[in-house]
Amino acid sequence: MRRMIDFECGADRLMGTLDEANGTTGLLIVSGGNEIRSGAYAGQAAMALHFANLGSPVFRYDRRGVGDSEGVNGGFESSADDLVAAVAAFRNAAPLVERIIAFGNCDAATALALFQSGIAVNRLVLANPWVIETAAAGEDAPTPPSAAAIRARYWARVKNPRSLLDLLSGKIDLGKMARGLKKAAQKEEPSGLAQRLAAALSGIRQPVHILIAARDTTALAFMASWKTGLFDPVRNANNFSLASCDTASHSFADARAKIWLYEQIEYNLMERE
Repeated sequence: MRRMIDFECGADRLMGTLDEANGTTGLLIVSGGNEIRSGAYAGQAAMALHFANLGSPVFRYDRRGVGDSEGVNGGFESSADDLVAAVAAFRNAAPLVERIIAFGNCDAATALALFQSGIAVNRLVLANPWVIETAAAGEDAPTPPSAAAIRARYWARVKNPRSLLDLLSGKIDLGKMARGLKKAAQKEEPSGLAQRLAAALSGIRQPVHILIAARDTTALAFMASWKTGLFDPVRNANNFSLASCDTASHSFADARAKIWLYEQIEYNLMERE
């Protein structure tokens, strides 16, 4: 059965959804960006139903200022209190739950890592963690692609025979291409957010499973930082694992990637510490 749950976060009232099941290991789904708890094209609602049918209670919610929840949307970096309140609401609504596995994609993954010390969860599943510094508050400028993403895009074009025809026919803007190649050649230092994420992950004692969509631009930026050595203490820790799926879908939306994602989450739900 699926039911709506309202709960308090400070002075604001948030809305969540519980997919009930009889299992003692629950799944907390944290939305990324400004996405509502149903997810894009109801993807998170479908995920919740899937795992509830396998016996795991599933809870998802709208953070402050998003969807049906009250308050001001301060972005993922202001979501620590929302996480704490959501975990408490989950445990209150599903008292048989003994263990909680928390899953988040993009900046929800980063938020879970940054704020995990304040939430009572047993395991983290972090997909495509967000490490890209965005424009300052109030600015509308889009976030530029990372050098790693640009390199991947140009490499894909080089491997495509049609790109030579486009170049010869003038369909490719040579000036834009030159600027892109110049940025792609630059050595990119890890962002401040990547450094904070690495420090947070280094302090986590629960098991952490990182999932990567190998051709997604957000994942490419994370992996560029991962390979610099910044994350070496994380990479070498016994409580961390990293798995990659060959997809460009940020949300693992294509059929094969979706199956892979569900398998990864199911493994973490079944695994015992």
